[in-house]
Amino acid sequence: MSECKMDHSVDDVKKKFAEQKDNLPLDLHPLFQQFLMEEHTQDILNEVFHLLKKYDLASEVERSERNKRLYMVVKNV
Repeated sequence: MSECKMDHSVDDVKKKFAEQKDNLPLDLHPLFQQFLMEEHTQDILNEVFHLLKKYDLASEVERSERNKRLYMVVKNV
């Protein structure tokens, strides 16, 4: 994933999650619901946004890597 200089809001992350929800593992959905109810740093919001961005177009290997990172972020924040 390339670096983006744009900051993404909570609403941006919510919209991106809604767009990609059907492509994500089902057990990640409730974790995201909790994650989205909490406050996060701008760095975390940007990272999650970019992990979700074009998730549906990623290869299985890339999805697996993104899933690992998403689980780490939403569980540990």
